Amino acid sequence: MKAGRLLALFGAIASGAIIAAAGLAQDGAPPDAQGWPGRAELLAQPIGADLGGATTRDGGGATAFTFMIENAERGRRRPFFFGNRLFNTNWTVAPASVRSFDGLGPIFNRSSCSGCHLRDGRGRPPDAADGPFDSMLFRISVPGTDPHGGPLPVPGYGDQVGDRAILGVAPEAHTRVTYVELPGAYPDGTPYSLRRPSYEILEPAYGAFPAGMMVSPRVAPAVIGLGLLEAVPEALILGLADPDDADGDGVSGRPNIAWDAVAEAPALGRFGWKANQPGLLQQNLGAAFGDIGLTSRLHPEENCAEAQADCAAAARGSEHDLADEAFIEKLTLYTRIIAVPRRPPPRAGRRRAGEAAFRAVGCAACHMPTLVTGAFPEVPELAGQTIHPFTDLLLHDMGEGLADGRPDFRADGREWRTAPLWGIGLYPETNGHRFLLHDGRARGLEEAILWHGGEAQAARSAFMALPAADRAALIRFLETL
Repeated sequence: MKAGRLLALFGAIASGAIIAAAGLAQDGAPPDAQGWPGRAELLAQPIGADLGGATTRDGGGATAFTFMIENAERGRRRPFFFGNRLFNTNWTVAPASVRSFDGLGPIFNRSSCSGCHLRDGRGRPPDAADGPFDSMLFRISVPGTDPHGGPLPVPGYGDQVGDRAILGVAPEAHTRVTYVELPGAYPDGTPYSLRRPSYEILEPAYGAFPAGMMVSPRVAPAVIGLGLLEAVPEALILGLADPDDADGDGVSGRPNIAWDAVAEAPALGRFGWKANQPGLLQQNLGAAFGDIGLTSRLHPEENCAEAQADCAAAARGSEHDLADEAFIEKLTLYTRIIAVPRRPPPRAGRRRAGEAAFRAVGCAACHMPTLVTGAFPEVPELAGQTIHPFTDLLLHDMGEGLADGRPDFRADGREWRTAPLWGIGLYPETNGHRFLLHDGRARGLEEAILWHGGEAQAARSAFMALPAADRAALIRFLETL
């Protein structure tokens, strides 16, 4: 879709019209798919071992998410490993002896990308209520929208709680989580228990938080296969959307339309828990700024809210912390070409039974097993791939149980982007835990399914009604991804 058309449509979103924010007709009909396969054709594709198509790599264990795509062109190796160095660099306070890697803070969450995405994997909540949030953070906002339709920052604090700071600057606040167990039982009498989190933001250093502040906890997701998701054609994603549930299946995925700061225009969101980022360059520079405090051409001013005098007075360099465009280019390339691991060989009959259960209960309505990539001049190796990410990259109402109550562009407080499932079975190996969902409340795949509500309520109920053997087969299938 051309930027001019998106810009016109963005006005319709801002005025509250339920028209396709991204080319969908008012009756819910998809736009011209320009020859890309539709839902039925995608669902008919078999799921093999190569979840990332020709880009898939062999690999298991703790480093399973750290490899470059299999079909990388000659010459990619050196920039990939330099990007890996940037991703794992612990940034220091400016001024430092190594100017290229200083500029941390003044207020921040972690000192490196890998501080949250350890070995390019998934983060987790703390072990204890007062434990550090090492790979988890809190988005905050107040009612209303910013000039581009995004969340409105909290006066004195911004849009993210910075729980750490350099010497001489006070962290914005401290955070805490506690859980309450919610016991339940399947129709066959098998018991289960879910844990419901409760979050606190304590000791605000720059004035009391305003009444009505909205808070959304976020665990760092794994960063595999992101370039492939960036290469999925916009028309294909929009063709999967059904905002008014025209087909009557109870599932009504919607695209998010976010602000593209690179193109300075609205664009289809693909990344982030609420699909609020249109591309990896912006995603990376936004995370570098919000999480580490690194300035760049997209974020030229220090991450200091208006009331934070000690932050504003802190030492800093005279230019952007990420001033070298070659650094930005290599970091973006790195996140585009981290490979998806190949699935393990199937055990006789087990994978087929689990996949059948996955489809039968309705999981595939949102977790689309198959997508295809289009032309992608930035990294031609990612183009023309049949991939199996198990996402439609659309927003879905997940019910009150998972609601954060915080809108983000077109996403409302109950909607989340369908999380990709590729690599989900490897989290115990790559990151040593099984905590799932946007805030890590689920202690495994079964609990994650049981938290699904809203558009996924029918699938959850169908899963619960399965015989125990079929439920176990579905879980085993997910563990192979």
